[in-house]
Amino acid sequence: MDGARTLFLVSAHESADRVREHRNVVDAAVAAGVERIVYVSFLGAAPDATFTFARDHWHTEQHIRATGVPHTFLRDSFYQAAFPAMAGKDGVIRGPGGEGRVSAVAHEDIADAATAVLLAEVEGRGGHEGATYDLTGPRALSFAEIAAELSRAAGRPVTYVPQTREEAYASRAVYDAEPWEVEGWVSSYEAVANGEMEAVSDAVPRLTGRPATEFAEFLRENPGSYRHLLG
Repeated sequence: MDGARTLFLVSAHESADRVREHRNVVDAAVAAGVERIVYVSFLGAAPDATFTFARDHWHTEQHIRATGVPHTFLRDSFYQAAFPAMAGKDGVIRGPGGEGRVSAVAHEDIADAATAVLLAEVEGRGGHEGATYDLTGPRALSFAEIAAELSRAAGRPVTYVPQTREEAYASRAVYDAEPWEVEGWVSSYEAVANGEMEAVSDAVPRLTGRPATEFAEFLRENPGSYRHLLG
């Protein structure tokens, strides 16, 4: 990072020590004299967030704040691309999401919003120092509505089956994943059930100058995301 003025930190892949990884990057940037940090965080980041991975983002934000370096946080909602993958080949989404709603966002919208923030200073517009932007889709959908959109796109029935916490852990045991990872998978649904993912922001249209992407539009533009649901 020698010679860089801005660090654009995209959060690392989930791991047991992701916060340490983030701190190492931030500390290296500060040591190199970086003058600004733009961090891709998560919607509802908090020390007591239901979604365990969201807690990692909060701790990273706190570390960035403590450096005193001007910063901007882009708090993404869940990715729209994740929802087709949540449906198995049997056309069923299973999880403890209850009747909660989630304002999922498209990767392209995040990229365009980040570009606007990063280029603002270069183009002499500034105005993003200390700002936190919630990057969401244009509306919050329930898992039943998500399944209905997938049904229309794939041309076959896709349904949502709510699970209890116990059922969710039991059904994911087959993956032989680490306990922290399974907890993250299950708590992502629970965060939706608890209403922590339903907030809808106008940050994407304000930053990009265009509407945020609807989930149905995402599916039309990315048929490969649900290829496993096609006969």
